[in-house]
Amino acid sequence: MHYLLRKQVVLLIIPVLFCATHLVAQKEIFRRNHDDLVYYFGLTLGYNTSTLHISKSQQFLNSDTIYSAEPGSSGGIAMGLMATARMTDHFQFRVNPQLIIGGSKYIAYKLNITRPGEASFQNQTLPSTIVSFPFQLKFNSDRIGNFRTYLLGGIKFDTDLSSNSSARNVDDIIKLKKNDFGYELGWGFNFYLPFVTISPEIKLSNGLSNIHQLDPTLKYSNVLDKILSRMIVFSIHFED
Repeated sequence: MHYLLRKQVVLLIIPVLFCATHLVAQKEIFRRNHDDLVYYFGLTLGYNTSTLHISKSQQFLNSDTIYSAEPGSSGGIAMGLMATARMTDHFQFRVNPQLIIGGSKYIAYKLNITRPGEASFQNQTLPSTIVSFPFQLKFNSDRIGNFRTYLLGGIKFDTDLSSNSSARNVDDIIKLKKNDFGYELGWGFNFYLPFVTISPEIKLSNGLSNIHQLDPTLKYSNVLDKILSRMIVFSIHFED
């Protein structure tokens, strides 16, 4: 997880430094009055790497069937709208609802005891299509020419449209709850161009609620206690 974060930060910083150097050196100032707007809107395109943080139950220690259970990560894309309201010269409030497609997570199991024809390694894939509602507070630096940086923090409320929490008559699956909430922390940049402001951003989006819907009758479920969502998101905002 930390390796993925470092990789995405490096991929973000290199082009940002190049663009920032170019824009700061420009003498012409674009969109001078943009920061004085009471509110403005925008569009968001993003890519995320999502995984799960799991804690094992007492049943795992007592189980002879399952030797290990480890979460894995995958990528998905995000599309959304954005509305930003000015609070002070440096603070803004932002709402950024998004549809996050893909990014299915999985848990890899290694089995000690298998049934005839059953492989000793099993992946439990958990498809995910999330509608996310983040509410964020932004702290903006002073503007230098056509460039500015910012920090953000906030809360989010997620609904997973692919949730299997209501599935019945199934064997050996993991059920995840439909709703989740959590916190977000991020870092981004504003590049002021003649007709639009482009803002690349990277953030951590972590769930705080236990989304594991425990089913003691399912062998892949009863060895787990809590499951928390984890996500690293790289976004580009196009601001009016």
